[in-house]
Amino acid sequence: MSGAVAKARPRRTEPREKRRAQLIQATIRSIAGQGLSDTTIATVAAEAGLSQGIINLHFNSKERLLLETLAYVVDEYKSRWERALDRAGPSSAERLAALVEVDFHPSVCDRNKLAVWFAFWGESKSRPTYRRLCADRDRGYDRQLRQLCGDLIAEGDYPGIKPESVARGMAAMSEGLWLDMLVSPRHMTRRQALGIAMDHLAHTFPDHFGDPAQERART
Repeated sequence: MSGAVAKARPRRTEPREKRRAQLIQATIRSIAGQGLSDTTIATVAAEAGLSQGIINLHFNSKERLLLETLAYVVDEYKSRWERALDRAGPSSAERLAALVEVDFHPSVCDRNKLAVWFAFWGESKSRPTYRRLCADRDRGYDRQLRQLCGDLIAEGDYPGIKPESVARGMAAMSEGLWLDMLVSPRHMTRRQALGIAMDHLAHTFPDHFGDPAQERART
């Protein structure tokens, strides 16, 4: 078989949902490697080791495949932060820390998925469907972030801090750190990014998270 890496063709009789998940993962790899505009049914078929006809059978068109891929990444992220809140401690500080930590979980900071996020964000201005799905991803998370920031501001009596401003700043910081991890992985690791985010929490809410320099000195 020609090619640098020969992919074994999967069985054609896989259950429908398993096959669709396999094709979505192949699409994620294609977008990460080829870019969104150069991802085609052919590139996805090559990644999956399947025929183009199988892709058309399950998704009908390239656009449907791309939309399903974006929806998959959106749903996965949403499920992860919802589970993190369910498992977090009862205090607002514990819940906020859990929410921030989600942004730097290995599955979220996977470079292929980060590439997918930025690819779709780049197209969202001219593609209303992409914009809607990306907004759906942000809406619930941002609401929880604002609520928890507001709770901490009230509990700690932090003067001159607005929940909306803190939440927006934290979300923008996460997105900036994601970009750093994507374009400069040797200079920005997931653990470094998480440390920066937690330092920011400590500086913003010192009564709840302590002084980051002192915490590091004790470890």
